[in-house]
Amino acid sequence: MSDDHYDVIIIGSGPGGGSMAHSLAPTGKRILILERGPYLPREQANWNSKTVFVDGKYQVDETWYGKDGSSFKPGLHRYVGGNSKVYGAALFRLRERDFGELKHPNGISPAWPIGYGEFEPYYTAAEKLFHVHGKAGEDSTEPPRSGDFPYPPVSHEPLIEKLSRSWTEQGLHPFHMPMGILLDEGKDGKPKPTSICMRCDAFDGFPCLLNGKADAQVICIDPTIARFKNVTLLTEAYAKRLETSPDGKTVKYVHVDRNGVMERYSADVFVVACGALSSAQLMLRSYGPNHDNGLANGSDQVGRNYMRHNQSVLMAFLKEKNTTVFQKTLGCSDYYFGDEEYPYPIGLIQMCATTHGDQVRGEEVPHWLNDFIPQLPFNKIADHALDFWLSSEDLPIPENRIRYEGEKVFLDLHETSMEAHKQLTKRLERMMKAAGCAPFLLERDLYLGKDIPVGGTAHQAGTMKFGTDPKSSVLDVNCKAHELDNLYSTDAGFFPSIGAVNPTLTIIANALRVADNLRERLGARDVPAAQPAVGNSYVLAGHSPILEPA
Repeated sequence: MSDDHYDVIIIGSGPGGGSMAHSLAPTGKRILILERGPYLPREQANWNSKTVFVDGKYQVDETWYGKDGSSFKPGLHRYVGGNSKVYGAALFRLRERDFGELKHPNGISPAWPIGYGEFEPYYTAAEKLFHVHGKAGEDSTEPPRSGDFPYPPVSHEPLIEKLSRSWTEQGLHPFHMPMGILLDEGKDGKPKPTSICMRCDAFDGFPCLLNGKADAQVICIDPTIARFKNVTLLTEAYAKRLETSPDGKTVKYVHVDRNGVMERYSADVFVVACGALSSAQLMLRSYGPNHDNGLANGSDQVGRNYMRHNQSVLMAFLKEKNTTVFQKTLGCSDYYFGDEEYPYPIGLIQMCATTHGDQVRGEEVPHWLNDFIPQLPFNKIADHALDFWLSSEDLPIPENRIRYEGEKVFLDLHETSMEAHKQLTKRLERMMKAAGCAPFLLERDLYLGKDIPVGGTAHQAGTMKFGTDPKSSVLDVNCKAHELDNLYSTDAGFFPSIGAVNPTLTIIANALRVADNLRERLGARDVPAAQPAVGNSYVLAGHSPILEPA
């Protein structure tokens, strides 16, 4: 059993843990990153839609249970980089109003304990760090920002440009999606020879074989451990529980299972960033004499208030063939906070990657589709599809929670109102009809994960919310556990509400914010770094080197 001591131990290498490590590494403090999984294998199957979506090769092989006792496979991915290895890299800021209280017909989206203004500089830093491409001023609900995006928007292909013009003619404000991508385009919209990303059709939801997606492994973990010798990464290291001091006020050790061998590591500061669901599980497993309900759980809020967006992936069908290759470039937020017909928050419309035939084959195709496109094979059906991701806000309720019964993991989901989501679907149907497209919309399941209710574990948030009252929250405003002096959390568990935009950029921004707080606590100053070995630098023409510290 190891007794190695570190200044900081970070549990989880996804956007929250990776960004924290990247920010703290230049201080010279001794940092250990624990990742439960290995590196995701780089193989041709990374771009095989049947392998990724139908077979679910890269999802965890675990069985969880719903509140009714039914079993399912969670849509989690445990690799260096966490779930960002297969995320869509749409990196949105929460809207400024999302930080305040918002009324919905069925409840309240609660206010955050700090406002957008405190997050804005960290959003700016996060966009630079994760190479976000976009264009300020297009998005009608975009919050105030101190400058433009660090990189130009990803260009639309002809059909998407045509759709964007149609939406504009309808009085809407379509915008280029803010994308974290290592892409360098020429004036013709084609990738330059030096571009890592080649604008392929296997971006959204696929692992990137070229490392062209701005995920936490590519952007944070690999460059950090290559450059900073004070940072150590242990893979296939399962943090089973945290152990506190005898008085229960500080965390002393993390107990780690590495290939069946138990090891123990100590630190001055612990940062938990396993993902909202997995971090809550770690807290619940870490019960002890002073924490009999789980670590940091005196409020009984650990694992509760789970949110995952009310979301769906819809295919619209076109009479003509859709020749778009890189489709994920267009979004629309005009209905984000509602309209005259429905004066409550509705949600966000965004494009997602093109459909592949194997995905259609793996899902149930409705009978009416054969009337619309008769006797076409699955690949031909996919050729005529246009794909959208719709997100509406999921409200936090204590009954939505992750919990244990013995060794079994239960994820209790009580559906919050889907009315806003239905309203969003109606508006997309109108938009498509007005654009001259067929208004048929088919909901897809595989994109969200096999055998998982709508929303599943995508966009997980809210299981360890932050706040000012220890009786109703788990973390304080600096994301330190109220009940422990040296335990922090920097995944989406801290969210008190989730808005209707993808959460990853907020996770990154918050991790950078908390890292600044830890720098002060540690009395840390940046020190010169070792030079990376040749070949370890991801440098993209037109982009700053990823090895550049934030």
